[in-house]
Amino acid sequence: MTDYLNLDLGYDVNVKRIRRLYNLMGLQTIYCKPKTTIKDKTSFIYPYLLRNLKIERVNQVWQTDITYVPMHRGFMYMAAIIDVYSRKILNWSVSNTMSAEWCTELMEDTVKIYEKPEINNTDQGSQFTSKIYIDILKKNRIQISMDGRGRALDNIYIERFWRSLKYEKIFLNPANGGLELYENIREYVTFYNEKRRHTEIGKVPPDEMYFQKALAS
Repeated sequence: MTDYLNLDLGYDVNVKRIRRLYNLMGLQTIYCKPKTTIKDKTSFIYPYLLRNLKIERVNQVWQTDITYVPMHRGFMYMAAIIDVYSRKILNWSVSNTMSAEWCTELMEDTVKIYEKPEINNTDQGSQFTSKIYIDILKKNRIQISMDGRGRALDNIYIERFWRSLKYEKIFLNPANGGLELYENIREYVTFYNEKRRHTEIGKVPPDEMYFQKALAS
């Protein structure tokens, strides 16, 4: 928010002032997150490949995850794929079930739109350790990386996106149904990719970083 006010709107404010105003307005959320990582004991687990890896280009590493998304009544699930280098949300989908077929279709569609990644990282959920999902990664010669058990920080970039989406959009605007939820998410992802500045990538939006570096390579 500080970067947005300073760089996009032309105000001169610092982060301490923004934090103070957030506290005065009571902008904080406490919520209970349902478990979306359900491990299948019959599936194969792959090692975590990102430890000490220097990520220096787009499509080097993608992270994929599923999260629970509450609505005014009920809830749905959302899956998304993020390019770690640029922080761009490459693709996403919502569903009322967490099937392996759903996750596989999202990956297939994303590979068709963009270049395939060198590495795809997920947690050890049954969707991502399923034969159908593993097969599509192997078919495209994508290296398979999985978080250590109970290590959510291994997939930290997509986890940060979930937090931003929920705190800045979902919790403030609970959807009345699946269609409204889809439109709310679509609106936020567009903002996140095209306008939201990220300090760690030079205070530019993900789209600018992704396409600039993709063209350069």
